Amino acid sequence: HTHTHRHMDDDSSDAAAATAEAEQRLSELPHAIDAEAIARAQSEEPLRPFLYERYEKEAQRHWDVFYKRNTVNFFKDRHWITREFPQLAPQPGVKKVMLEAGCGVGNTIIPLLEEDRDLTVYACDFSPRAVDFVKAKCAAQPRCTAFQCDLVKDDLTANVPPASVDYVTLFFVLSAISPENMGRALQNIRPVLKPGGAILFRDYGLYDHAMFRFKPGHKLKDNFYMRQDGTRAYYFAKDFALKLFEEAGFEVQDAVYVARETVNKKEGLHCPRIFLQLRAVLRP
Repeated sequence: HTHTHRHMDDDSSDAAAATAEAEQRLSELPHAIDAEAIARAQSEEPLRPFLYERYEKEAQRHWDVFYKRNTVNFFKDRHWITREFPQLAPQPGVKKVMLEAGCGVGNTIIPLLEEDRDLTVYACDFSPRAVDFVKAKCAAQPRCTAFQCDLVKDDLTANVPPASVDYVTLFFVLSAISPENMGRALQNIRPVLKPGGAILFRDYGLYDHAMFRFKPGHKLKDNFYMRQDGTRAYYFAKDFALKLFEEAGFEVQDAVYVARETVNKKEGLHCPRIFLQLRAVLRP
């Protein structure tokens, strides 16, 4: 009898701890979140494992089709980058080497290369088509090397010299990788970073407006969803990201949720976006 009693206590303390953790997460977010939307997202059943595996296998094809359809027009050039990550701002006479992991069609690197003559860039993407766009844009640019690569499986040192990179940018890239493979992608990045080099990370934050817009049947796992076009998106809680980077051998600095309003003029919608941003320095 005493045994079952103790067991029940354990259960209730587990539940209390989970509730406290959830409240802590909410308190860190940049604005109030609709409790009903959270309850709906949490209670929805994820897709069955065989479907999960199928979408995992098809991930590369979906991104390639995405770039085929949207070519170079979908994402705007990212001029916010040097504002949010002053490390990447040009400093006269200071040579920098950067790897953009998940470069898409080059919306980050093209503006940076134009602004900074002392910058050398390596750029890779999962989608061969996206890489071809970057190669075409960089054809006359000797400071840019683009190559196709799967961050989870491929050896980056086949294209990037070991311990040569000051900064790796991971902007809205890790979210497209299954949560169980994210740590492997971070481990894979380590060998190309210089000692003291850093990953600059920005991605979708937990309870971002887009997370609540998925229709039933699109939830792959908690906080991980499939869009209509088959591409996938994970929404990061700060504590999840800290653990992920620390376990991969990085020291996390400046981890913050960033709130942005995007306005859909056509529909007159204000969408409260939440992003998570951090800097992760390679531990010696």
